[in-house]
Parts: sequence; structure tokens; C-alpha cells
Amino acid sequence: MNVDTVIVGAGTAGLAALREVRRYTDDFLLINDGHWGTTCAAVGCMPSKALIEVANAYHHRTLFQQFGLRGADALHADIPAVLAHVRELRDGFVKGPESVPEELGDRAVQGRARLQGPGCVEVNGKVINARAIILAPGSRPVVPESWQAYGNRILTTDSLFEQQNLPQRIAVIGMGAIGVEIAQALARLGISVAAFDNTERLAGIADDEVLAAFRPLLARELTMHLGGRASLEQAGDYLRVIGAGGEFEADAVLAAMGRQPNIEGLGLESLGVPLNDRGMPTIDPTTLRIGDLPVFLVGDANSQRPLLHEAADEGYIASQFAAPGADPQGFCRRTPLSVVFCSPQVAHVGQDMTGVPESQKVSGSADFSGQGRIRITGKAAGILKVHADAQTGKLLAADMCIPYAEHLAHLLALAIEQSMTVQQMLAMPFYHPVVEEGLRSALRDLAKRLPDKGQSDLSRCPDIGHDALD
Repeated sequence: MNVDTVIVGAGTAGLAALREVRRYTDDFLLINDGHWGTTCAAVGCMPSKALIEVANAYHHRTLFQQFGLRGADALHADIPAVLAHVRELRDGFVKGPESVPEELGDRAVQGRARLQGPGCVEVNGKVINARAIILAPGSRPVVPESWQAYGNRILTTDSLFEQQNLPQRIAVIGMGAIGVEIAQALARLGISVAAFDNTERLAGIADDEVLAAFRPLLARELTMHLGGRASLEQAGDYLRVIGAGGEFEADAVLAAMGRQPNIEGLGLESLGVPLNDRGMPTIDPTTLRIGDLPVFLVGDANSQRPLLHEAADEGYIASQFAAPGADPQGFCRRTPLSVVFCSPQVAHVGQDMTGVPESQKVSGSADFSGQGRIRITGKAAGILKVHADAQTGKLLAADMCIPYAEHLAHLLALAIEQSMTVQQMLAMPFYHPVVEEGLRSALRDLAKRLPDKGQSDLSRCPDIGHDALD
């Protein structure tokens, strides 16, 4: 069988590629192994945020007393009902991806694809020759093989939301973005949670000052054992989890140690290109091409930028280069942006600043524990840091653990994408009272450290000196 383009995988990257491939040909096949709902909609971003939203709403009762509201003690979290609510929302989100095979008819194939060479795929015993192949096989949670003996006591985000109820004691192993989000949400719902990680880092925070501000805020809500590898052992009817500085008796363990690409059995070795020790070929980040072949590896499977908006971009990019007569030039990628939906939220925008020499950068910060608008909400905490080029004042990056970081991060991403300077951003209006005034404070702090370029605008007005007005 011969077709113009084969897409392997119907997740975010695969579906984004499909949309664009259909612009240049109807001669394609979409091959998918397993569920047709995307990772984000089915087991990732969306159900996790639904759980977090419920957990935060329930946790808000802890502020009732100071707000003058009484009766919070009468509230309780009905965990089976919470999980049912999450699944109901999730089921709505996956309807779109699940409808794809019916829409495509015989152009959608259920089965596991395996490459037979640069232009050849085998699925269900049938060999398909294709001019171009886009590989988007996705990823799966990392679970050590030895843990599989513990059966359904080991949870992942792929299985967590399918539970009808949750046990009272859960250990979360892995405190990256997913681990931090879920651990805090479970703790806020009244479950006893202990967190373990072999590093001291949390939520992927690279900035030491932001990490120092965030760690004690999270430690208020759950026990953490960081800086040592966790081990499990059966102890009667529970699991004993042993890690840095302590141990925990758990009824279940959530493995949150990241995801691994689904490339085993994909046949990458048949392409005739070098593979690293993880079986991964070299991939051009601007074209997503493997070597000089008409084969592209996109989305979570290439481990470059495992985020939904990046996966969608990669599907688009690959489809443009898979098209006949494609422009050989690569695409510039968007400004890096990541958000962790814990409380306070954690976000990073822009380039990685750890490798930038101190002489080439300046930073400004704002302490959100005193920010007026946030104080009114009862959630005042955290820090925002903004980084700029030491000579030009051009904004480079930002790191933060603050309430509503998801919104300030997008504002800063736009400014960085547009190559704005600190003074240009300070020239915009800041309404009062809003969270963005905290950003103005950080920008003003940064502006003090920049060479005086003779620029003048109202941003140079000093603080009035009153919390309610500044």
C-alpha cells in the first residue's frame, strides 16, 4: 500500500500534524495504538487541573475565620464524588479526540506501527510505503520495574483519576511539576501525603531564591523527604517508603518521576541513523527532522519540550517540512513558558539563566507577601524575579512562585517575544489594585540596576510609601 503521508500517534502533536497535512493531501493514514484521547485531555493537564481546582476550593475554608465567615468545620471532602466530578469533566474533554477515527474512516488505523525503513511502516501485518512519516507516539509514566510487584498500590497519573476512591495515606515519589501539583492537591483534600525526591529541587525551579521562597510554603501542607532516592518495601498491609531523612507508611504510592517516550518497538534502528544510549536519534529542533530523512519525531516522544503548546507547535512544524516542496529553513521556536499549577503557582518564562554570566545580566525582584491585591485574597506569599540584559535592558527571562503566576507569565512572555526593554514595559499603565502592580515593583527594582539611558516616563515616579497605594 502506498500513501503520501503517515502520521503515527493521535495525541496533541499527531492531531496538530493531521490538521496541517490535510491542507496539502487527502492521501494519508493516521495510525494510533491505544486510546484516542490525548495525554493532556485524558490523564494530564485537564483532569489534574480539575482535581486541583476542587482541592483549592476546599482549602479556601482555612481563610474563612479571618474573613469573618463561620461554619467551615462542617465542610468535608467527599473523595468519590470529587473523582466522579473530575472524570465527568475529563470525559467531555476527550470527546473530540475520540471522534477522530469515526470521522476519518479507513484513513484511521488502530494498531501499533513499526518502521521498516525511512519510507516504510508496518501495522497489523500490512506494509505501507509513504513519502513522509511523522512520528508522534507520545509517552508513558516512568514506573520502576521492581515496583510492579505491588500491583494497584502503585498509581500514576494514568490511573489516578480512574480510582473510585483514594486511600488515606499516599506517598508521592517525584516532586517535579506533576508531583508537586498532585501532592498538594491530595493534601488539601485531607489525605495524608508524604513527598519524596532524590534532589532538593521542587517543581523544576532553577532559581535558588525562588526555590528558597517556595519550599517552606509547600512544607506547611505536606511532609517532604528530599535529597535521597526513595525505596519501597512491603510491611504488612501497607508499603513502607524510605527516603531522605525519614520514612512513611503508605496505603498507595503515586509514581510521579516523569514520563518516558514510547519509542521501544518503533523501529528507529531501521532508519540507519545513530541512536544514543536511550535509543533516541538526533532531532533538529527547528525542523523536527531525523537526520536528512523525510521522517519527523514530535511531541512528548522526543523529550525536547514536553508541554502541550510545544507539542502542537511541533506537529505543525513537522507537517510543514513533510509537505512537498517544503522550505528548507527551520522555524524559530516560541519563547519558553512553563507553569506549575500549585499554590502559589510556579512559572518560568524565557531563556535558561543559569548559564548566563553575571556580568551580562541584571535582576529585579518583588516580594509578594506584601503585595496589596494579594493580601486582600489572603494568599500573600512568594517572589517574582525578572531578568534583563545588563547593557540594553532587554527583558530575557522571569522566575516566580506567586499567586496567579499563569497570568503574569503570559504577560512577560509577550514582552520577551516582542524584545521589549524594562523601560518599555514600565511605560504601560498599571491599574490599581491589581496583581500586576507586583510586576511593576520587580521592574522598578530591576531598572535601578540598569545604566541610565536618559529615558524618562511616569515609571520613574517613586513609591508613595503606603501599601494600599503602591
